[in-house]
Amino acid sequence: MSIVTLNDRAVRSVTAFGSLNTGSMVFIKKLTASSSATLSFVDGSDSVVLDSTYKEYMFTYNNIHPATDAAKFTFQGNAAGGSGYNETITSTFFYAYHDEADSEQGVSYYGSGDQAQGTSFQRLSSGGVGNGNDESVSGYLHLFNPSSTTFVKHFISSNSTYQDSNSVNNNYISGYFNTTSAIDEIQFKFDSGNIDTGDICLYGIL
Repeated sequence: MSIVTLNDRAVRSVTAFGSLNTGSMVFIKKLTASSSATLSFVDGSDSVVLDSTYKEYMFTYNNIHPATDAAKFTFQGNAAGGSGYNETITSTFFYAYHDEADSEQGVSYYGSGDQAQGTSFQRLSSGGVGNGNDESVSGYLHLFNPSSTTFVKHFISSNSTYQDSNSVNNNYISGYFNTTSAIDEIQFKFDSGNIDTGDICLYGIL
């Protein structure tokens, strides 16, 4: 492995870092909503890969817009061979918020958004997402080593939500599927109404 010395503590003039491997993202699949009840990524279906090919997967959700005002964006998984999207989850959730009138701001734990061995869809937005023409939620979800049959399946998510009360919420969610079975299906939906528009992309992380 090559080592690069930077005398001016800058990287402007560096053209290569030898054999240093910084990893890369491999695009797998994009799903686009159009008044869709759910968006589901199922390993082996419609060119989706969600298996031992990669030890980390990332979903990016871009301008996910609800048909119903104040709906909360959520996700769940299925273990291999399972059905119903009801895996056991333990999770934690906190958020920062600031309203457009500059009258409310702060950081808060969101007890209604966490689970303790629950089987519900995991919330990804604290307040409800507004359904105004310019309102949506955008962010990412990392899923770690979902094909492991030894460990639980950790996940981390963060997003920016245009809340129905005209504020921005920066949400931070983490947790795990409490199963040693492989997770090979992930589904996204709102807790009320359809996903009107928006897209979700799946990447494998090398």
